[in-house]
Amino acid sequence: MDKLIAILKSELERWSSGWSVGSFGAIGEFHQDDGETLEVSDTENLTRATARGAIRIVPRPDMSAVAYELLSPRPQRWSQGMALCLPQETALGAQRKVLTELGPDTDAIRPADSEGILFDIGLDQPQIDFCIRTSDPELLAVLRRNIGKTTFASEAGHAILHAHPHRVVLSKLGRAEVFQKIGGPDTGGKSPEGPHTHVLPKLLAARRTHSANTPIPEGLTPCAFLHPTNPVITTLGDDKAFDAADFARFQTYLELYGPPAYVATKKMVWTAVEAHEDPSGVPEPETRLERVALRNALRQMERQTEATSNALLQKRVATWRAAFDKLEETDESETA
Repeated sequence: MDKLIAILKSELERWSSGWSVGSFGAIGEFHQDDGETLEVSDTENLTRATARGAIRIVPRPDMSAVAYELLSPRPQRWSQGMALCLPQETALGAQRKVLTELGPDTDAIRPADSEGILFDIGLDQPQIDFCIRTSDPELLAVLRRNIGKTTFASEAGHAILHAHPHRVVLSKLGRAEVFQKIGGPDTGGKSPEGPHTHVLPKLLAARRTHSANTPIPEGLTPCAFLHPTNPVITTLGDDKAFDAADFARFQTYLELYGPPAYVATKKMVWTAVEAHEDPSGVPEPETRLERVALRNALRQMERQTEATSNALLQKRVATWRAAFDKLEETDESETA
């Protein structure tokens, strides 16, 4: 646990790493810009806030981490993350189904927000409570008229979308707060850059705790996520030159907290390619997790060889990719 806490503290101070609290279909994300002014900076207590949003991670003795890599539909990429998990029975939230007033947000990350009134909008998700916070008298009046109703089937939903209150996503391992506008007509239909939220009703109906692509072991529920700096993707989602330091740092996390079969498969692939083995003599892995590991290992080797201009190794990697890295079975989302 001490090692994990040290990693989280280190990543909190890395502006290019992101954080989120959410379920499959409802999420609050915290991101920063390089040099962005901090309104709260408390690394010891894993807390940080800017004028656009905030994050707080609250570790527990039964918290565990799962580091993972996902396939990208773009063949030169992969995505990565670390899920902070609790046992299923411990992770459960209130699971409210209707708009509910919770009172002043005394746990607000910025002291100035602590008098705002918190409302659970009733998304009925297993491990998160998706809330809004406001001190706006007009919005408060609308919300209080609709207490006990389904938020988006009442006037409250319309009022929320137009008033853009703070969103506060709570779990047993912390909270994400978003102060920016809600993505919609006022933002050109797009979520703003930096901290933002997503609420996707079609996905919420499944009441899943996470994407099926994320390899969370049975019995655990992810309650917060760290999104470490990606070695080939910028914070704005563009391609970037391979960053060896970012790559090596996450591989250390993967060694500590990644699925053993995934880590072992990647090592096998790297060893085989470097040893000039022919891919035709290597059987395709039986499990999806191991097939993802194989493909990501080859993508990572290719990006590394681009950085070192090793033409012979590039040719070997290309041969392996032609054999194994086909476009079917690619993850549906890079941000799952």
